[in-house]
Amino acid sequence: MNDPESDGLFDNDWSDGGDLVWNEFDWERYLRAQDDLLHRYLAHYDGLKDHPDRIDEAAHLMGWDGEDEESEGVADAAGEAGGLASCPGGEEPEPYTLHKNPVFIATRAIYLSLKRGWENLATDAGSVPQPLALVLQTSLHQGEQHALLGVQALDLGDYALAVSLFKRALEELNRTLALVGGAAGTNRHFAKWRADALPRFFDLREIWLRVMTECREELERRVEDTGGEDS
Repeated sequence: MNDPESDGLFDNDWSDGGDLVWNEFDWERYLRAQDDLLHRYLAHYDGLKDHPDRIDEAAHLMGWDGEDEESEGVADAAGEAGGLASCPGGEEPEPYTLHKNPVFIATRAIYLSLKRGWENLATDAGSVPQPLALVLQTSLHQGEQHALLGVQALDLGDYALAVSLFKRALEELNRTLALVGGAAGTNRHFAKWRADALPRFFDLREIWLRVMTECREELERRVEDTGGEDS
């Protein structure tokens, strides 16, 4: 399924681990740093919640502006999802892992904010009917899982699989929105959470749609290149 000749996503100098040998302590420190990165993105995003171009502005504050002019195609596009551009390489000795992928960071961060808010609300049986609390929490989890698997497919250079997985994420996102919309009669606490959550859902949709568009364009380009070679 994977294209063995694909460069994959963010195939820069910093994606090559080389002869790196780390122990558990090194990796734990690395993962903590990536957790900090996720929370830094979320802090920028929350601070821009009233900005009409918040996903692009948050990407700018994270330094994901795509200054590497040599990156092309989906490697550029997937990094620019919602303005998310690939991080510049060569500045740190750390290896590249999925945790550094801007689409991964943005998706996880936004879902983290959605789940935190929902958990705080849904634990009070007087604020949200418990069947709704369980079903919506499950939908949030499933949507995030589909999207993160899609990001993994991007990193592997399997753009057709990535599109399929993001389509599943969008389908689950639509189910989540239907649950949120269908609970319009719930109390003011739910209404407050919904008002904060809806823009976040639409930002996730925008990010994923941008990535899917660029993946499809890359796939079409490959077909055209193959056709040109065969003629």
